[in-house]
Amino acid sequence: MTTDLWRSPSPIIETHCHLDYLKQMAIAEIIKSSAAQNIEKIITIAVSPENYDEVIKIADSTPNVFCTQGTHPHHASQYNEEARNKIKTNLAQSRKIVAIGEIGLDYHYNKSPRDVQIKVFEEHLQMAVDHDLPVVIHTRDADDDTRDILKNYSNNLKRKGVIHSFTSGIPLAEFAISENFMIGFNGIITFKNAQNVRDVLTITPLENILLETDSPFLTPMPHRGKENAPFYLPFVGKYLCQQKNVDIIKGLEQIYLNTNLIFRLN
Repeated sequence: MTTDLWRSPSPIIETHCHLDYLKQMAIAEIIKSSAAQNIEKIITIAVSPENYDEVIKIADSTPNVFCTQGTHPHHASQYNEEARNKIKTNLAQSRKIVAIGEIGLDYHYNKSPRDVQIKVFEEHLQMAVDHDLPVVIHTRDADDDTRDILKNYSNNLKRKGVIHSFTSGIPLAEFAISENFMIGFNGIITFKNAQNVRDVLTITPLENILLETDSPFLTPMPHRGKENAPFYLPFVGKYLCQQKNVDIIKGLEQIYLNTNLIFRLN
């Protein structure tokens, strides 16, 4: 059990983590420790055909854990008819699925060809439209294509979604805000070399912000070097409110409302 934690004074929701990736302790213990820090709900994210079912299994095991279905751009080459049918079956059978994601474009690593990434991204966006679900978007070094593709779907995405772990430029942030998408901030905002992300935070209205850890990655200060986990989310929330110069409780309450508006967790 981690003892050097900061408990949130207001309930908060972890909107993006990978519980099936965490190794430091059992998932049940992570969830228990997170609840002790006033983390009311957790969304664990699908990334590939290999974990579509796993995230549902984790969500089904705990009332306050939810999940997504989607294919990360790194794994776009793995997406095929079997994967498509698996997602559609899961969407029909599970009430714990709250979004389509993690989907998008990653031109930094190009682990899947760009044309394949685009095709899979577009298909998942249409899936979100068809099922009236929000989207959880990953984008890296692909701002222009991400914006241009979202322009084609935004009007039909009634519940919009979030560009998570935002590290893109201000023009994409401004587009996302103008289209009523949320922007997800995590431990990166506490990093010394992440002024570009703090600049985006400055121009993002509180009504467009979600909190996340993206654990086990991107552990916030002062816990860099440790495996990240949802129970570190209060550090992100506290730092974010301080950077925005807003009262911590009022800020966290607004972000809590944002999260429930998008994902309909209540």
